[in-house]
Amino acid sequence: MQPDLDIEALNKQIYIESAFVETLLTETRKVIVGQEYMMERLLLGLLTKGHVLLEGLPGLAKTLAIKTLASAIQAKFSRIQFTPDLLPADIIGTLIYNPREADFTVRKGPIFANFILADEINRAPAKVQSALLEAMQERQVTIGDSSYGLEEPFLVLATQNPIEQEGTYPLPEAQVDRFMLKVKIDYPTKEDEREIMRRNLNDERFGLVESRVSPEEVIRARKVVSKVYMDDKIEQYILDIVFATRDPKQYGLDQLDLLIQYGASPRATINLGLAAKAMAFIRRRGFVIPEDVRSVCHDILRHRLGLTYEAEAENISQEDVIKEILNAVEVP
Repeated sequence: MQPDLDIEALNKQIYIESAFVETLLTETRKVIVGQEYMMERLLLGLLTKGHVLLEGLPGLAKTLAIKTLASAIQAKFSRIQFTPDLLPADIIGTLIYNPREADFTVRKGPIFANFILADEINRAPAKVQSALLEAMQERQVTIGDSSYGLEEPFLVLATQNPIEQEGTYPLPEAQVDRFMLKVKIDYPTKEDEREIMRRNLNDERFGLVESRVSPEEVIRARKVVSKVYMDDKIEQYILDIVFATRDPKQYGLDQLDLLIQYGASPRATINLGLAAKAMAFIRRRGFVIPEDVRSVCHDILRHRLGLTYEAEAENISQEDVIKEILNAVEVP
């Protein structure tokens, strides 16, 4: 432990600074029924400058979730429906000739917002995907000869349908790696779906979401998240998990050696650390525990593992591999 670190004081600071998280979740619950897991992952992305790739069937409140979150944070929201005929200029904007002034003026695209919903990202061709991914990585776009910074907070939620693959352009591994989290969402529980049905039948679908949090509070919270204490043993635990995806034999996982084609990139290590700190912050703690790391592991790693044909033939998924690694790596 660092000699100048006062865990008790840090805990108090985190407890005070993280109060707005519950405020946000309370506001979103006025509209979103259930889907706590998805909302928590959106907050993880928001607190760590990470972007989220959401995989789920239609009708699971993906659009509604990010729109509601934007409303609760006094932030600008843009929804971009990705289609095969979309052009990069449709996202980032373009130069428009003004004959009166004999000059070009900039018309900014929908990317200039705080919350972007890239709906069905795999339906647009590669050059459009690249335009979005460049904005995500650099947090700026280039129109003509000038670059324009994007406003913070900036969060991209991209969705893709796991069933329909016909007429789609799958994201290459290098591009998928730029998403901090890949979240898989499932159907709501029977109780939640009963409540959804009642709200819709009684015309109570849209609750009144109040803008209770400012963008400045989110930006300030990000700085506090970076202060969350992470012990050397937790750092080593993260490294062991990531390196087990690259060299399973070293961790006694010989059975995975023929199943993993390539392991997680260094971005996985960075994002595991960031997400674990953000999870501790959401849970109003000033220090990271192993459970924080384990709770975000699947979302950080599932899109960064490449499996072999042998794994596909045996019907083994990334989830199965990650589960085995977590069971094998020693918990500090």
